[in-house]
Amino acid sequence: MSWKTDRRSFYYANAEEPADIQLDPSTTALLVIDVQNTYLAPKDTEAETARWQPFYDRMRGTVIPNVASLIEDCRARGVEVIFARIACHKLDGRDRSLSQKKPGFNYLLLPKDLEEGQIVPELTPKGDEITILKTTDSALTGTNLRLILHNMGVKDVICVGIFTDQCVSSTVRSLADESFGVVVVDDCCAAATMELHDRELEIINMIYCHVVSSEELSGFFVKG
Repeated sequence: MSWKTDRRSFYYANAEEPADIQLDPSTTALLVIDVQNTYLAPKDTEAETARWQPFYDRMRGTVIPNVASLIEDCRARGVEVIFARIACHKLDGRDRSLSQKKPGFNYLLLPKDLEEGQIVPELTPKGDEITILKTTDSALTGTNLRLILHNMGVKDVICVGIFTDQCVSSTVRSLADESFGVVVVDDCCAAATMELHDRELEIINMIYCHVVSSEELSGFFVKG
């Protein structure tokens, strides 16, 4: 099994293997997307909490520990660590995008200072690490992240977080459209179900990003 041949969609089933990935720490950023308290909280009913239990298990047992380890590794290598979280500036949320105002799962009213909307404690930003507040799915749309990345000379972005098929995917596509190199770390992401997670990674792989494991990622960094 290898990132060069795994997760091929119909479009890329017969494509040649991509070139080796080389990440220069000085021009690479790690973007941690939406790992916020609200998504780890129990649902309104026991039945709904039980329905989401596989997601909670993956987050607690795999994604959060792996992201925490990756953050520390990136800090040690000098890779810029950036966080994105869903947060509105107005208490009534009128500054949110339409996708966050629609009824259903995507309805989110998370004023920026609300505890529910903060990054989970295990992944707390340190020092002057940047946190982007977004009212959209994509961390680039409607924020100054694009400008920040360009100003810091970032060329490649490693994306981790939730949800694979929503905000992670939207951000990855936006980054690719802006000509950033994008790497998505499989075992540092989650969707509501593994089926949704796996399907979305297959869709975005090869065209918008390269999907790799955290173990594979460690071998991509070039030494200064």
